[in-house]
Amino acid sequence: MSNLISFTDKGLYCVQGNFYIDPWKPVDKAIITHGHADHAYLGHRNYLCHPYTKTILQLRLGDNNYQTLEWNEIINLNGVKVSLHPAGHIIGSSQVRLEYNHEVWVVSGDYKVEDDGISGQFEPLKCTTFITESTFGLPIFKWKPQEEIYSNIINWISKNKENGKTSVLLAYSLGKAQRVLQAIKETTQTIFAHGAVFNLQSMLIDDGWNLTPVERITPETPAELLKGTVVVAPPGADGTPWMKKFNPYSVGVCSGWMQVRGNARRRNVDAGFVLSDHADWNGLIQTVKETGAERIFVTHGFQSAFSRYCNEQNIAIAAEVKTQYGNEDEEAVQENVKQESGI
Repeated sequence: MSNLISFTDKGLYCVQGNFYIDPWKPVDKAIITHGHADHAYLGHRNYLCHPYTKTILQLRLGDNNYQTLEWNEIINLNGVKVSLHPAGHIIGSSQVRLEYNHEVWVVSGDYKVEDDGISGQFEPLKCTTFITESTFGLPIFKWKPQEEIYSNIINWISKNKENGKTSVLLAYSLGKAQRVLQAIKETTQTIFAHGAVFNLQSMLIDDGWNLTPVERITPETPAELLKGTVVVAPPGADGTPWMKKFNPYSVGVCSGWMQVRGNARRRNVDAGFVLSDHADWNGLIQTVKETGAERIFVTHGFQSAFSRYCNEQNIAIAAEVKTQYGNEDEEAVQENVKQESGI
């Protein structure tokens, strides 16, 4: 079995096709799986991505040489057949399928298997080699149906209203925020948002997405107007002076990391809702099996635990790969998980 993709200090490199996938250093040709900052960097000469991702990249990276490819559309790059397929992670997120010399490689990027109604239904692809994330690659991470989580969030908002508190929901501005906003749109007449959430939500609505509109919070927004309302903000807003305007308020974090007992307490928040844009333990195993891959490479997350399990269970020949995907916040929480899990 050949190595159609090499793991370099710039990123995942397809030697035959002469292009990179989600490189973290400037390259000539980059295929981008999705618009999150750890997968989409500034400085590449040429970008190839799904049309939905192009809109996001234009907002985040500005004007560049973008080429788009619809899901299931095939192009030929130096003899390598390349196509994009839904990853279900966030809007526009795609897996990259490469076919060359009777071998099929799939780079999944980030993915989740439950259909959130916005990001596209994840599509398992048959392949000989599969490159998978493992953000939540431990058995403790098993998600409940999203509708159950949404119901819990709505009930929490109702209780806060009864107690005269503003509900501040912390969710990543790209991906999580869109899901949360759709889930809570009937809870209040106006949903207020941090500028980072407002900018992305407004851009997506302008691009034709039927998403929940929000009102931006500015320095001029009267504090009285915000009392007892619902506010959606990125995690980075927590603990900043920006939050003072909402007093009295209750903070809820929407994150898969809330699965671990104690993370809500460590972050000093009032509620934790286990809502993730990544596959859980069962989803990762299910996906690897469905690909039928003989070999898998495991990137960011709990690579060691997940690859070891795949090898021990004879699911596939698994190996760990070091990349620059993931972020510092995730790494800090992972340390807490390791301590509680004894790994």
